[in-house]
Amino acid sequence: MANASPDMNLNDLFSLTFTQRSEHQALEFYTSSGELQTLTFGDIDKRAARMAATLTGRGLTLGDRLCVYLANCVEIIDLYLACLRLGVIYVPINILYRDREISHILEDADPKATIVNGDFPAAGRLTTWRLDELVPGANARTEAIPLDGDTPAAIIYTSGTTGVSKGAILTHNNLASNTINLNTCWQITSDDRLLLALPLFHVHGLGNGVHCWLLSGCRMRLLERFDHKRATPEFLSFRPTLFFGVPTMYVRLLETPATDARAIGSSMRLFVSGSAPLPAPVLEDFQSRFGHTILERYGMSETMMNISNPYVGERRPGSVGLPLPGISVQVRGPDGEILPDGETGELFVRGPNVFTGYWRRDEATRAAFVDGYFRTGDIGERSTDKYYTLKGRRTDLIISGGFNIYPREIEEFLLEQEEITEASVVGVPDQVRGEVPVAYVVCAETFDPTCLQDRCRAALASFKIPRAFVRVNALPRTALGKVQKHLLPRP
Repeated sequence: MANASPDMNLNDLFSLTFTQRSEHQALEFYTSSGELQTLTFGDIDKRAARMAATLTGRGLTLGDRLCVYLANCVEIIDLYLACLRLGVIYVPINILYRDREISHILEDADPKATIVNGDFPAAGRLTTWRLDELVPGANARTEAIPLDGDTPAAIIYTSGTTGVSKGAILTHNNLASNTINLNTCWQITSDDRLLLALPLFHVHGLGNGVHCWLLSGCRMRLLERFDHKRATPEFLSFRPTLFFGVPTMYVRLLETPATDARAIGSSMRLFVSGSAPLPAPVLEDFQSRFGHTILERYGMSETMMNISNPYVGERRPGSVGLPLPGISVQVRGPDGEILPDGETGELFVRGPNVFTGYWRRDEATRAAFVDGYFRTGDIGERSTDKYYTLKGRRTDLIISGGFNIYPREIEEFLLEQEEITEASVVGVPDQVRGEVPVAYVVCAETFDPTCLQDRCRAALASFKIPRAFVRVNALPRTALGKVQKHLLPRP
């Protein structure tokens, strides 16, 4: 690393692992027949080189976009590494998206092709290549493409929960700085064993999981998806030391029998949660059952990781922790003023992890930055000892009779109630107060809304009490567990 050129990129970083650990076991994955197969880092390197030659043969060159619509599989890693080597911009598409959402990405990214496997909801839109058609030659090689750290590596489309999905351009430098930070701060080494069940179409699985694995040279088992019925056998057979998850996964893991939970915890080193708020009761119940305090952190598609609870030190329930090295965070008021500790405002971040802008959206890019800081749209506050706590999205803020209401505060209280398993609070129009909060809850059929409202009245200010409780079977969520509030039925 000391002799690295100023143009060092992800390929240079990963080549350290491919060269130094070529004979070490790298990846476990299930084949289509259900067999568990293992590859070394040398195998991964060769597969990536052959895939790069295949893509070159199909006309892909520096700066082209390649969309990938695939469930988790080893070929995603082949394709991603091949794109990095060619300077082709990798564009993953959420496999839960349907025609309207996919068509928007295809029109916006304007890819050379889209790689699919099986049915494709937007079939007939632009060029599609089937995965089984990309059969690389045994000895295929390509010439190295000179790239620098500012070369775009991927375009990650935002979830679009509040508007049109935009493509965040992440460079080699963005991804490298994020990976080095996480491996350093979370002490990820080649001795770790990573169980990865996160979707690789999301920056959480790709930008954190795959990158931390490749840089550290640890061993990884890749699952097609998180299946709570299979989770315990996977943990017990692989015996990972490291797991990246989202809150819904941890809620499911709480169903693990106590004996198995203790056995899983005995080999684990670190559980990490992100992509959505982790309810404090889940963290506490998990610690009791598994013997580990989940490390909660905060990131975005546009920035990857910004803030994290410490690996060594207090992992504070309800808090996302402290800024990672090299990242500056400010809490600003509605007029852009920097707020003192203890006051609530919008989080602004700056650092080498922050994206360069939105793909072909100059106006949106300009609006997203103020004084060199990225406007996250997330509301939070900083304590006097510098821990940050998120209060929700700026767009979720409810203003009722002149009072600001942060839905997460009400949601966390509702989740403390025994009969409620999920809760989401939104603002609905009100002629007198402008907006009032309404709570959507997943709960027992026998729940008593009057009793629930009385409990809220005893614990919360009067303007924060939900004016109605709507029982639903499930909250609409993204693939990473983020609640899609705009899809909740209005009362």
